[in-house]
Amino acid sequence: MGFSDFHGNSHVVQRLREMLAHSRFPQAVILAGPAGSGKYTLALMLAKALNCLSPTNSDGLPDFCERCSNCVRIAQSEDLRARFDEAVEARESLRETDRKETRLFVQTHPDVLVIPPDPPQMMVKVDQVRRVIETIYYRPGDAKERVYIFTDSAFMKEAANSLLKVLEEPPEFATIFLLTENSGELLPTIRSRCMTVALAALPAEEIEKYLAKRRPDWDAKQRALVARISEGAVGRSCNFDLETYIAARSQALTILRSALRGTEHSELFKVTETFRAGAEGREKTESLLRTTYSLLQDLMFLASGTPELIRNTDIGIELRKFAESCDFAWIAFAADRLNEVERGMRRNLLRSLSIDAFATALEKSS
Repeated sequence: MGFSDFHGNSHVVQRLREMLAHSRFPQAVILAGPAGSGKYTLALMLAKALNCLSPTNSDGLPDFCERCSNCVRIAQSEDLRARFDEAVEARESLRETDRKETRLFVQTHPDVLVIPPDPPQMMVKVDQVRRVIETIYYRPGDAKERVYIFTDSAFMKEAANSLLKVLEEPPEFATIFLLTENSGELLPTIRSRCMTVALAALPAEEIEKYLAKRRPDWDAKQRALVARISEGAVGRSCNFDLETYIAARSQALTILRSALRGTEHSELFKVTETFRAGAEGREKTESLLRTTYSLLQDLMFLASGTPELIRNTDIGIELRKFAESCDFAWIAFAADRLNEVERGMRRNLLRSLSIDAFATALEKSS
């Protein structure tokens, strides 16, 4: 248990632990990396290490026990999706006037506050940062350090400016973590006041080995597929919904097959008529679009003579046959039309009709 449970980026974790060992851990840290790379997991681990009541050592560096009251309470925030949904549900149960003034937080320990983006805009708002300002200068009660974890870098302008004031003079007993997929989304003035730590994508082979232990229900081909689709993000790979992806990919292949081979369209229409209105239909359409983008990227890799980069390795033979029927111009046109379908979804255009139009436009250009 402890830091040994964190998979990958061992040199980064070691550097952070060395800072803990020498009491030189920075008061503001940007953890940057792709979705699913473990940013939130690592931030919580560091929060435990900063506040563990029975700290241990492993490999000669500080570690946390996972058993003391601080570690246990912080660990209750590990399932961020579940805690976020609980916070949303609690807010929805309030009176309308109170609901409008209430912002979302996740807090399972009184001195560790998790700040997620606030719906419906899904951005960090100024009232959330004000909560940080109101509490950060009070010494922690049960912990050694107050810890604040911003789980997203999408800040509203006023919120970002307010955070900047805190970062200019943070108290010595507080640590702030900013999690982001791209540190460039944060203000330069914020970045200049933080230490940036980048979590790199892991090689597909390393993720396959990880999945062999964590997902024994998948065979070797399935693990190879997930390792590549997850793009080096170990967290994303472990929680990957393979069944949904395969279903969406089958539909995407039907669309591409119809466009490239000019076959009769009965199979295409069977697919598109299932895309109905409502949240479920939106989710299904978004999954189809993401999967189609993935297939188009693989076709681009094949057309450019780099077949080793394709991700949908289990259907490589069919993708090669597709690649024989298209060129760079067609792939670029397909990606552009797919982007139009996405824009149409934001305008609530009829989904099945949009996808039909997408497929027939590709057929005309092939």
